[in-house]
Amino acid sequence: MSKKEKEIITGLDLGTTKICCVIAEVGEGGRLDIIGIGTHPSKGLNKGVVVDIESTVESIKSAVEEAELMAGVEVESAYVGIAGGHIKGFNSHGIIAVKNREVTEMDKERVIEAAKAVAIPMDREVIHVIPQQFILDGQSGIREPRGMSGVRLEARIHVITGAVTSAQNIVRSVNRAGLDVDDIIVEQLASAEAVLDADERDLGVALVDIGGGTADLALFAEDSVRYTSVIAIGGNHITNDLAIGLRTPQAEAEKIKCKYGCALSTMVKRDEKVEIPSMGGREPRVISRNVLCEIIEPRVEEIFQMIHHDLESSGYLGVIPSGLVITGGTSMLEGMVDVAERVFGLPVRRGNPTGVGGLVDVVNSPQYATAVGLLLFGSKHRKTGKTRPIKGRNMFNTITEKMKGWMEDFF
Repeated sequence: MSKKEKEIITGLDLGTTKICCVIAEVGEGGRLDIIGIGTHPSKGLNKGVVVDIESTVESIKSAVEEAELMAGVEVESAYVGIAGGHIKGFNSHGIIAVKNREVTEMDKERVIEAAKAVAIPMDREVIHVIPQQFILDGQSGIREPRGMSGVRLEARIHVITGAVTSAQNIVRSVNRAGLDVDDIIVEQLASAEAVLDADERDLGVALVDIGGGTADLALFAEDSVRYTSVIAIGGNHITNDLAIGLRTPQAEAEKIKCKYGCALSTMVKRDEKVEIPSMGGREPRVISRNVLCEIIEPRVEEIFQMIHHDLESSGYLGVIPSGLVITGGTSMLEGMVDVAERVFGLPVRRGNPTGVGGLVDVVNSPQYATAVGLLLFGSKHRKTGKTRPIKGRNMFNTITEKMKGWMEDFF
């Protein structure tokens, strides 16, 4: 069977720093084999939000073309990640009476609709509805109530909403780049698909996806989403600190951060030196690598302190015995895990994407966690038959129609 005859799934991660396109082939038993990957500097996005649609379209086209060239296929649609400070999550609760004393699929849908019936501002729409558990006649912890007997059914759900205009601009950018949008997925949920294992999700774990513009947080316990949040701070703040502190251009500061940066000064030898390009054609300077750490370490500590405060305020800090899994491009910075462990006093590991085959070595890095997660999410949900391309203004109507398929598959 040729590649063109096989089913192809595409993940498109629209980040603040880079746009990443990953193409996978669906093999036997639903196994995903990576066959193409393309990245391009992100121009036109700021903190996950489109600020220049033309630049965003060009960046998407470049990343997709590179991935298509490697894969030897042309893609028509993609699962697209959405992020940004406009993403908000909250828990909700609904109760209904069971009509025939046996819970049916319709009862399950009704109780979730009851839980969803909360006031949402006009400029926001629901992106995900994720069931946490069902309660039947006071018996909690039920994952699938269908077929059970009872008279009172309750549902606890997690609802994630986003700004209508921000999501529409993302869909419009992808459409103008020549692709349909199979679905939009909140990026921390996509990353969680790729880097968390079942035991961590069941026991309790916090996933922190630290990108260029934002730190996206998702907390799991008892194998369901308990809390999501987006903190508008990321790796670009570190780059900006270096550019100002070292008086060097932003592009050079980014290169220095990636090559020599370290978040923990005790990990750096005192005699290590780094050459710093100067501004305005002046001669480059040579400084101690420790100076870099003195600039980077306080900012990294601040990022984790903000995440710690966010979790503490949510009331969920005490339910993550598995600790933290950090992923995203910024998590690759040397010393990040150590600083996180110091701030949280919990075990921390760096999350590399798993669950795929093919060109595994190419995507075996935290910076590809979201793109690989989008593929895994798409693969899981394509079987429901609910996935249809999203276009233009009616995209949230399409999403609402697909809710039932999502909810079935989260269990």
